[in-house]
Amino acid sequence: MTRDTLASPYPHERADSVTEEASHEAMATRAVTAATIGTALEWFDFTLYGTVAATILPRLFFPTMDPTSALLASLATFGVGLAARPLGAIICGYLGDKLGRRNLMLGTVSVMGLASVLMGLLPTYAQIGVWAPVLLVLLRIIQGFALGGESTGAQLMAIEHANPNRRGKYSGLLGLCSPLSQILANAVLLLLSSTLSAEAFDSYGWRLPFILSFVLLIVGVYIRMKVNETPSFVAMQKTRVAQVGSPLRDALKLHWKTILRLMFFFCGPAAIFYLIVVFSLSYITKNLGVPKQTGFMLLMGANLCAIVGALAGGMLSDRIGRKKALAIGSTATLLILFVYFGILGTKEFWPMMAIMGLFLGFTQFQSGIQPVWFAEAFPTNVRYSGSALAYTGANLLTGGPMPVLAVWLVSLYDGSPWPVVIVCVALNLLSLLMILTGPETRGIDMNRVDSAARIEA
Repeated sequence: MTRDTLASPYPHERADSVTEEASHEAMATRAVTAATIGTALEWFDFTLYGTVAATILPRLFFPTMDPTSALLASLATFGVGLAARPLGAIICGYLGDKLGRRNLMLGTVSVMGLASVLMGLLPTYAQIGVWAPVLLVLLRIIQGFALGGESTGAQLMAIEHANPNRRGKYSGLLGLCSPLSQILANAVLLLLSSTLSAEAFDSYGWRLPFILSFVLLIVGVYIRMKVNETPSFVAMQKTRVAQVGSPLRDALKLHWKTILRLMFFFCGPAAIFYLIVVFSLSYITKNLGVPKQTGFMLLMGANLCAIVGALAGGMLSDRIGRKKALAIGSTATLLILFVYFGILGTKEFWPMMAIMGLFLGFTQFQSGIQPVWFAEAFPTNVRYSGSALAYTGANLLTGGPMPVLAVWLVSLYDGSPWPVVIVCVALNLLSLLMILTGPETRGIDMNRVDSAARIEA
């Protein structure tokens, strides 16, 4: 008699269990792949706009303003997209908690792709006058709405499928979506700006990546159609709260403290992220006189470090816990803030590359933990709504306004970046405080349903 036969009197049951576990792992892998690739494609469109908003759009859509005002107006349109994200989070969060994660993911990637294609076809101010910036803002609102529902939904799709011991790893994979999209966006723009004349690039070159979003749309929809609904949502559908509960009401009434704590935590990483990837490009090209192509290369290098940071943060949180890992990342960004602009001021390529890489790397170190920390903080019936409100709320409060605020402060104080540093230090300290006062969530049951909501319902 073999050892396996002695281990179980029912070998066929053991074999079925192994098969079921393998099937679950395969679906989890497919889920994180769909979430990562789909979100990276959407972030590509979104961050591509952030790059052109800091360099190209001011003179194409706001030519009647002076250079500083045009830049502020262009960056404000970037902020409008972030401002629309909470609305997308509220509506998509409610529907995602009611109808499922998978269905919302198919819808958001479609809306985002179509808005990006239309942006690539948009006439400029010279062609249709004031309607050009009006339509630009409208498309940015649509993009922001879609991304507001997309970000959290993709996170939940991956993490609710994941093995409890690998949630942090999956979270880190999701955290690399933004830097990966930054690399792709800047690589495309660097290639186009290097191969086309300045006139050709301003005329049609910047439009090509947006128009090609149609291909990305097809890929995103195809991938997500291959993923099943998450086990947590399927289990929740069998409870009474699925029929009578109101996700948004229950999230705000029963979990408002958690939403605020997570939102205030992410205010720091959100502000610093957009400070680096949007404002820094404008600062080093306009204030320091660094060539635009060099700025693109610096951002690409920094985002390579960010990919490593996101993966490291997520995987470390599986080993030492979410709180300790987040505290490490937050402390690192706080220290870097005091030397960041000084090293940029050297105008030396490799020191600039190193400090931008470290800064963005440790920022994404925290963003690699954010998806799992947010998901584990809420029960299944309000997880989409609660997580989305906290995540998009932070981006609304500090992410979108940061590039505009930074440009204004630097202009107000005659080119000095120290007022910007002071603001970011304050936000970083707030973030660190929220980390230290929050509970550890590693290993928590992801299939739990809010009993209070069920009783009140």
